[in-house]
Amino acid sequence: MKAEALRELTDEELREKERELRRKLFNLRFQVAMNRQENTAALTETKRDIARILTILRERELQRRRQE
Repeated sequence: MKAEALRELTDEELREKERELRRKLFNLRFQVAMNRQENTAALTETKRDIARILTILRERELQRRRQE
């Protein structure tokens, strides 16, 4: 997902998306280990999406702290 699309989501939606992507990452790792997944690039894409979500959540947290 693009960061722009992720920024439009609420914090709770981002956390749910993160949980969903972590489940997907687990399943992808399992499939790669069992030689059932040929698209190993999906692992990298999923990791990056998780990182984007965590970055956006952290940015928002820091903004809230500065406003206090």
